[in-house]
Amino acid sequence: MTPIPGKLPAMTLSFQPLDERHDVTREILREEIVPAYRPVVLRGFAADWPAVAAGRAGARAAADYLKGLDQGAPVEAFVGAPDIKGRFFYQDAERSVNFERRPGAISAILDDLLALGDQVDPPSVYVGSAPTPKVLPGFAEANRNLLLDIPVDPRIWFGNAVTAQTHYDMADNIAVVVAGRRRFTLFPPEQTANLYVGPLDFTLAGQPISMVSLDEPDHARYPRFAQAVEHGLSAELGPGDAIYIPTLWWHHVRSLDSLNVLVNYWWRDLPPEAGSPFKVLVHGLLAVRHLPAPQRAAWRAIFDHYLFEVNGDPAAHLPEDRKGVLGPLSPRLALNIRAFLKRAFG
Repeated sequence: MTPIPGKLPAMTLSFQPLDERHDVTREILREEIVPAYRPVVLRGFAADWPAVAAGRAGARAAADYLKGLDQGAPVEAFVGAPDIKGRFFYQDAERSVNFERRPGAISAILDDLLALGDQVDPPSVYVGSAPTPKVLPGFAEANRNLLLDIPVDPRIWFGNAVTAQTHYDMADNIAVVVAGRRRFTLFPPEQTANLYVGPLDFTLAGQPISMVSLDEPDHARYPRFAQAVEHGLSAELGPGDAIYIPTLWWHHVRSLDSLNVLVNYWWRDLPPEAGSPFKVLVHGLLAVRHLPAPQRAAWRAIFDHYLFEVNGDPAAHLPEDRKGVLGPLSPRLALNIRAFLKRAFG
């Protein structure tokens, strides 16, 4: 086969292995892993889960376990033609996507996946981010995550051999493989410029994605991606293994078997009144990005001072009762700030 100019043949990229931990406790997660802000594989995290026991017994046993909890609540499936080869992505110059969204019930979708079996070139089917209390009541109670200090409902993801294109999440994440195998490849946030991010306001499933294929990276079109590869980390997980992914770490997830099941837990270690940094970014595109360069530089200095505190606490010189919006975050302060923003945008 003659390589396409500017591209590498499939599966030639090499990444450093992810760090691994065993027997992680709640205290280790809270005091060591999360503060380090690095992804970690948690081997054997869910080895005693009934769902994992079913997953290890094979695709049909895993499907039967989930079907036993299904009460018919609807979910949404991504369905792509065989020619996309499991890669949900854009088409038509980023004007549309290469898959359809179809409603269905979990049991029926699982039956369809089992019927596809190990076909050489099957259609791609993927259900993502379905909250288990709604779609699989009883799952969380039977399969416990004891690492988190706060209650977090698991979400279930399942399908055949598909790829979740490189993206980031807005919360910390523990993802647990229940059935099948998955390969995770991660890049730190500082590699954002080298990942060539697609549209912010037209995404596949919520978060922006990298436009670069890990199978056939087009180095002529995306030359800085080679720098991202140097910082990439990768690991393969099987049933019972989990991975901790810090917020904003880019991750690419490849499902490797004819039926793959995963549950994940998203949480933010912030008070509930905290706002969304992504919304701040989008408003910055409106209010800051198009200013003259000297003004943008001035605002960068002001943001560095107030938001990123590069000079320390920007209100350290003020009395506690006069810090206003620079004071510690509280429900009352958040309410005042939201009221100000509402008036400003009204």
